[in-house]
Amino acid sequence: MVETQSAQPPADAASSAQGTEMTGSQALVTALEQVGVEVIFGIPGGAILPAYDPLFDSSVRHILTRHEQGAGHAAQGYAMATGKVGVCMATSGPGATNLVTPIADAYMDSVPIVAITGQVGSAAIGTDAFQEADIRGITMPITKHNFLITHAADIPRAIVEAFHIASTGRPGPVLVDITKDALQAMTTYQWPEEIDLPGYHPVTKPHTKQIKEAAKLIRAAQRPTLYIGGGVIKANAAWELRQLMQLTKIPAVTTLMARGAIDEGHELYMGMPGMHGDVAAVGALQRSDLLITIGARFDDRVTGKLDSFAPDAKVIHADIDPAEISKNRIADVPIVGDAKEVISALIDVLNDEPMPDYSAWTSYLQGLRSKYPTGYDEPEDGTLSPQYVIERIGEIAGPDAYYAAGVGQHQMWAAHYLPLSKPGHWLNSGGLGTMGYCVPAAMGAKMGRPDAVVWGIDGDGCFQMTNQELATCTVEQIPIKIAVINNEVLGMVRQWQSLFYNQRYSNTDLHSWRVPDFVKLADAMGAVGLRAESKEEVDDVINQAMAINDRPVVVEFVVAKDAMVWPMVAAGTSNDDIKIARGLAPQWEEEIL
Repeated sequence: MVETQSAQPPADAASSAQGTEMTGSQALVTALEQVGVEVIFGIPGGAILPAYDPLFDSSVRHILTRHEQGAGHAAQGYAMATGKVGVCMATSGPGATNLVTPIADAYMDSVPIVAITGQVGSAAIGTDAFQEADIRGITMPITKHNFLITHAADIPRAIVEAFHIASTGRPGPVLVDITKDALQAMTTYQWPEEIDLPGYHPVTKPHTKQIKEAAKLIRAAQRPTLYIGGGVIKANAAWELRQLMQLTKIPAVTTLMARGAIDEGHELYMGMPGMHGDVAAVGALQRSDLLITIGARFDDRVTGKLDSFAPDAKVIHADIDPAEISKNRIADVPIVGDAKEVISALIDVLNDEPMPDYSAWTSYLQGLRSKYPTGYDEPEDGTLSPQYVIERIGEIAGPDAYYAAGVGQHQMWAAHYLPLSKPGHWLNSGGLGTMGYCVPAAMGAKMGRPDAVVWGIDGDGCFQMTNQELATCTVEQIPIKIAVINNEVLGMVRQWQSLFYNQRYSNTDLHSWRVPDFVKLADAMGAVGLRAESKEEVDDVINQAMAINDRPVVVEFVVAKDAMVWPMVAAGTSNDDIKIARGLAPQWEEEIL
């Protein structure tokens, strides 16, 4: 999905600005225009204020968010929905530090964003000046690269390099911190003729020898599994992946970040593995003798107890980031390269002769899928099922909609019950697990895809962290739709307390019976507020929300507080210990081939 935004602007645009005398702020805005920026999410403040003056006359649209964290997550949502680089802007000190969480989130999930921050004057750096923070030092571990710019002449090159770094190789966040005096100083605008970054040369084309070695392992395997991660989405390689599956007839699983890479109705698709994954997907990894891992990083939420993960499997590990290969699980065949090119190269080599027959293995996994489907029971007390709500949103909005999720139980239910069959239509905070992600990310996605339906699936806990961005959506006419799954508790934490802490519910009850009243809150923010408390009301409020396209909509679904996410692998335990309900586990030993 990542589109490398060209470092070279159209000739007329470059020539019109080249050699012109201007301020550093004008150079910044001109450079942003020339790299193709359409929208910036941000909040002005003292140190960054000089940049906001030329922005007033710019072709770049600025969205004034209500919190810098919202600006960062909106930039992420825009990037994930469009494949372009998202941009956020903040002032020095607290403005910059409020961007730390979305920057870290983007780093964990490989989302290309550029964060531009103002900094105190260069002479004041290190003096604990008003609103000074070493944002470059703070973000060094969570950015692909960051810049501190103290001279106006360096601004255009920094912007060009920042966008190049963010969008190439493994995508990720880049910070550009610019001192106030650099923004105010005069300079002669110079657009760099070329990009020369010693030491930064991402490898995209896989080594032919490694591809051939991988093909040998695939042909020798009896129980191979395609273990697909978010790198396939980032590389826009979903079509190639489906061609590989058609050629090889090898079953596949997709991680949380890769949902949408494979049509969920595909006969070879076994679902999502991991802590709250499908039994068939977990079985596909645990019982495999070869993992063909593409764009995944053997995250602990997938592997469970690492030394018990896929004990009989050899590993082919392909990733564009060489640091990920063999980091957690030693690879028998390491392949560094872009997922699209890796898959295409595998197809070329495997096409040379007929593939082995993996039908017995596939039948075994399809048997697991049939015997242990991921489902849910209706609450015994007659309250509304949260899974049913999310399922109906997906059925009514359909697979063409974009879905952003918060973090917690509702995130896992959304991953299981939404129609996620299109790459790039699923937005969530995977690696960092950031509560408050949903509303601003949905806002960013809608800015990037204005003609699409964008639903946010949020929890009442997550929603109360960033719901102020509804005001942004109203003022800026960004008509997102937010479903608040209100169980009046911090659901995922409560689930752990139910299972592992003897039902001692310490500080997870939000006591939120109408505090706040989400319908009134939506109304106060200029949005439309709706509520459903019974199964009979669900379709009606969803359809009402679908019909409203001139303002944001919030639909509160009052649901059962004791609903749990199943299946589940408890943290630190083996995937073999997966439970399909409280106290119930699949009969693995009876299922072995």
